[in-house]
Amino acid sequence: MAFSADELRVLRRALAVALHPAPLPDEDVQDCLRLAESLDEASREAGRLRAFLLADLARYRDALPGSAASYLELLQDALAAGYDPGPAELAALRTLDGHPVGMALLARCETLAERSVRQRLARGRTPTAPAPRARLLALPGGRAADEPRPKPQTKPKPAPEPVHPQPKTPAPAPGERPVPKPSEVFPPRRRPAPPSAQRAAG
Repeated sequence: MAFSADELRVLRRALAVALHPAPLPDEDVQDCLRLAESLDEASREAGRLRAFLLADLARYRDALPGSAASYLELLQDALAAGYDPGPAELAALRTLDGHPVGMALLARCETLAERSVRQRLARGRTPTAPAPRARLLALPGGRAADEPRPKPQTKPKPAPEPVHPQPKTPAPAPGERPVPKPSEVFPPRRRPAPPSAQRAAG
Protein backbone atom coordinates (compact mmCIF):
# COMPACT_ATOMS: atom_id res chain seq x y z
CA MET A 1 0.00 0.00 0.00
CA ALA A 2 1.45 3.34 -1.08
CA PHE A 3 0.53 6.79 0.25
CA SER A 4 0.53 9.96 -1.75
CA ALA A 5 2.33 13.07 -0.54
CA ASP A 6 -0.93 14.62 0.71
CA GLU A 7 -1.92 11.42 2.51
CA LEU A 8 1.48 11.21 4.19
CA ARG A 9 1.09 14.81 5.36
CA VAL A 10 -2.31 14.02 6.89
CA LEU A 11 -0.97 10.84 8.46
CA ARG A 12 1.99 12.65 10.00
CA ARG A 13 -0.32 15.32 11.46
CA ALA A 14 -2.66 12.64 12.88
CA LEU A 15 0.25 10.85 14.54
CA ALA A 16 1.48 14.12 16.05
CA VAL A 17 -1.97 14.80 17.49
CA ALA A 18 -2.13 11.25 18.88
CA LEU A 19 1.17 11.80 20.71
CA HIS A 20 0.35 15.34 21.85
CA PRO A 21 -3.43 15.80 22.01
CA ALA A 22 -4.57 19.21 20.85
CA PRO A 23 -7.73 20.62 19.24
CA LEU A 24 -7.75 20.31 15.44
CA PRO A 25 -9.27 22.67 12.90
CA ASP A 26 -12.30 21.35 11.02
CA GLU A 27 -10.26 21.06 7.82
CA ASP A 28 -7.71 18.76 9.47
CA VAL A 29 -10.49 16.63 10.94
CA GLN A 30 -12.04 16.20 7.49
CA ASP A 31 -8.64 15.25 6.04
CA CYS A 32 -8.21 12.58 8.71
CA LEU A 33 -11.68 11.19 8.04
CA ARG A 34 -11.02 11.02 4.30
CA LEU A 35 -7.71 9.24 4.93
CA ALA A 36 -9.44 6.71 7.18
CA GLU A 37 -12.05 6.05 4.49
CA SER A 38 -9.30 5.54 1.91
CA LEU A 39 -7.53 3.05 4.16
CA ASP A 40 -10.75 1.13 4.73
CA GLU A 41 -11.43 0.98 1.01
CA ALA A 42 -7.87 -0.19 0.30
CA SER A 43 -8.24 -2.95 2.89
CA ARG A 44 -11.53 -4.09 1.35
CA GLU A 45 -10.00 -4.08 -2.10
CA ALA A 46 -7.02 -6.12 -0.89
CA GLY A 47 -9.42 -8.66 0.59
CA ARG A 48 -11.33 -8.92 -2.68
CA LEU A 49 -8.12 -9.40 -4.67
CA ARG A 50 -6.91 -12.07 -2.25
CA ALA A 51 -10.19 -13.99 -2.49
CA PHE A 52 -10.07 -13.79 -6.30
CA LEU A 53 -6.45 -15.00 -6.37
CA LEU A 54 -7.17 -17.97 -4.08
CA ALA A 55 -10.22 -18.97 -6.13
CA ASP A 56 -8.13 -18.80 -9.33
CA LEU A 57 -5.39 -20.83 -7.66
CA ALA A 58 -7.86 -23.55 -6.66
CA ARG A 59 -9.24 -23.68 -10.19
CA TYR A 60 -5.77 -24.22 -11.72
CA ARG A 61 -4.87 -26.72 -8.98
CA ASP A 62 -7.88 -28.85 -9.87
CA ALA A 63 -6.77 -28.82 -13.53
CA LEU A 64 -3.28 -30.23 -12.84
CA PRO A 65 -1.06 -31.48 -14.40
CA GLY A 66 -2.09 -29.75 -17.61
CA SER A 67 -2.17 -26.31 -15.90
CA ALA A 68 1.17 -26.67 -14.12
CA ALA A 69 2.77 -23.51 -15.56
CA SER A 70 -0.17 -21.23 -14.67
CA TYR A 71 -0.67 -22.92 -11.29
CA LEU A 72 2.96 -22.47 -10.26
CA GLU A 73 2.93 -18.84 -11.33
CA LEU A 74 -0.22 -18.09 -9.34
CA LEU A 75 1.15 -19.96 -6.33
CA GLN A 76 4.31 -17.82 -6.37
CA ASP A 77 2.15 -14.66 -6.42
CA ALA A 78 0.04 -15.96 -3.54
CA LEU A 79 3.09 -16.82 -1.43
CA ALA A 80 4.53 -13.37 -2.06
CA ALA A 81 1.25 -11.88 -0.81
CA GLY A 82 1.51 -13.83 2.47
CA TYR A 83 -0.52 -16.91 1.58
CA ASP A 84 -0.14 -19.79 4.06
CA PRO A 85 -0.06 -23.03 2.01
CA GLY A 86 -2.16 -25.89 3.28
CA PRO A 87 -2.25 -29.65 2.72
CA ALA A 88 -3.97 -29.20 -0.66
CA GLU A 89 -1.04 -27.22 -2.04
CA LEU A 90 1.53 -29.72 -0.73
CA ALA A 91 -0.37 -32.64 -2.27
CA ALA A 92 -0.69 -30.83 -5.61
CA LEU A 93 3.01 -29.97 -5.73
CA ARG A 94 3.99 -33.59 -5.00
CA THR A 95 2.16 -34.63 -8.16
CA LEU A 96 4.59 -32.47 -10.17
CA ASP A 97 7.54 -34.73 -9.39
CA GLY A 98 10.46 -33.88 -11.66
CA HIS A 99 9.33 -30.32 -12.35
CA PRO A 100 12.19 -28.05 -11.10
CA VAL A 101 9.98 -25.08 -10.28
CA GLY A 102 7.41 -27.35 -8.66
CA MET A 103 10.04 -29.06 -6.48
CA ALA A 104 11.47 -25.71 -5.38
CA LEU A 105 8.00 -24.47 -4.47
CA LEU A 106 7.31 -27.73 -2.64
CA ALA A 107 10.36 -27.25 -0.42
CA ARG A 108 9.34 -23.66 0.25
CA CYS A 109 5.73 -24.58 1.06
CA GLU A 110 6.83 -27.37 3.40
CA THR A 111 9.00 -24.91 5.31
CA LEU A 112 6.15 -22.40 5.55
CA ALA A 113 3.67 -25.07 6.64
CA GLU A 114 6.02 -26.38 9.33
CA ARG A 115 6.61 -22.84 10.60
CA SER A 116 2.87 -22.21 10.72
CA VAL A 117 2.26 -25.39 12.74
CA ARG A 118 4.98 -24.42 15.23
CA GLN A 119 3.48 -20.97 15.66
CA ARG A 120 0.03 -22.42 16.34
CA LEU A 121 1.45 -24.83 18.89
CA ALA A 122 3.40 -22.03 20.57
CA ARG A 123 0.24 -19.92 20.80
CA GLY A 124 -1.57 -22.87 22.34
CA ARG A 125 1.11 -23.30 25.02
CA THR A 126 1.28 -19.59 25.87
CA PRO A 127 -0.66 -18.92 29.08
CA THR A 128 -3.31 -16.29 28.62
CA ALA A 129 -4.44 -13.79 31.21
CA PRO A 130 -7.95 -14.15 32.57
CA ALA A 131 -10.56 -12.18 30.75
CA PRO A 132 -11.45 -8.76 32.19
CA ARG A 133 -15.01 -9.99 32.74
CA ALA A 134 -13.74 -12.74 35.03
CA ARG A 135 -11.75 -10.24 37.04
CA LEU A 136 -14.73 -7.88 37.35
CA LEU A 137 -16.92 -10.63 38.73
CA ALA A 138 -14.55 -10.97 41.65
CA LEU A 139 -14.61 -7.28 42.52
CA PRO A 140 -16.91 -5.91 45.24
CA GLY A 141 -20.31 -5.26 43.73
CA GLY A 142 -19.85 -7.72 40.84
CA ARG A 143 -21.93 -10.78 40.23
CA ALA A 144 -19.93 -12.71 42.74
CA ALA A 145 -21.46 -10.53 45.45
CA ASP A 146 -24.97 -11.70 44.44
CA GLU A 147 -24.13 -15.38 44.42
CA PRO A 148 -24.93 -17.33 47.59
CA ARG A 149 -21.81 -17.92 49.57
CA PRO A 150 -21.24 -21.20 51.39
CA LYS A 151 -21.75 -20.96 55.10
CA PRO A 152 -18.55 -21.24 57.11
CA GLN A 153 -18.13 -24.61 58.69
CA THR A 154 -18.28 -24.42 62.48
CA LYS A 155 -16.60 -26.92 64.70
CA PRO A 156 -19.04 -28.96 66.82
CA LYS A 157 -19.08 -27.96 70.44
CA PRO A 158 -17.61 -30.57 72.80
CA ALA A 159 -20.16 -32.47 74.84
CA PRO A 160 -20.31 -31.31 78.48
CA GLU A 161 -18.52 -33.59 80.85
CA PRO A 162 -20.88 -35.56 83.08
CA VAL A 163 -21.10 -34.21 86.63
CA HIS A 164 -20.39 -36.91 89.15
CA PRO A 165 -22.32 -36.30 92.38
CA GLN A 166 -20.28 -36.20 95.55
CA PRO A 167 -20.70 -39.40 97.56
CA LYS A 168 -22.86 -38.84 100.57
CA THR A 169 -21.84 -40.05 104.00
CA PRO A 170 -23.88 -43.13 104.60
CA ALA A 171 -26.37 -42.78 107.42
CA PRO A 172 -25.58 -44.94 110.50
CA ALA A 173 -27.50 -48.10 110.79
CA PRO A 174 -30.15 -48.21 113.54
CA GLY A 175 -28.61 -49.00 116.89
CA GLU A 176 -25.06 -47.99 115.87
CA ARG A 177 -23.24 -45.09 117.51
CA PRO A 178 -22.41 -42.34 115.08
CA VAL A 179 -18.73 -41.72 114.41
CA PRO A 180 -17.67 -38.54 116.26
CA LYS A 181 -16.26 -35.65 114.37
CA PRO A 182 -12.64 -34.56 114.92
CA SER A 183 -13.85 -31.34 116.57
CA GLU A 184 -15.76 -33.40 119.08
CA VAL A 185 -12.81 -35.66 119.90
CA PHE A 186 -10.27 -32.83 120.13
CA PRO A 187 -12.01 -29.74 121.49
CA PRO A 188 -10.31 -26.44 120.72
CA ARG A 189 -7.74 -25.29 123.27
CA ARG A 190 -8.45 -22.13 125.20
CA ARG A 191 -5.96 -19.34 124.94
CA PRO A 192 -4.14 -18.49 128.25
CA ALA A 193 -5.27 -15.29 129.93
CA PRO A 194 -2.86 -12.38 129.75
CA PRO A 195 -0.68 -11.75 132.88
CA SER A 196 -2.55 -8.57 133.78
CA ALA A 197 -5.75 -10.46 133.96
CA GLN A 198 -4.12 -13.14 136.21
CA ARG A 199 -2.82 -10.47 138.68
CA ALA A 200 -6.19 -8.85 138.84
CA ALA A 201 -7.74 -12.18 139.63
CA GLY A 202 -5.18 -12.80 142.44
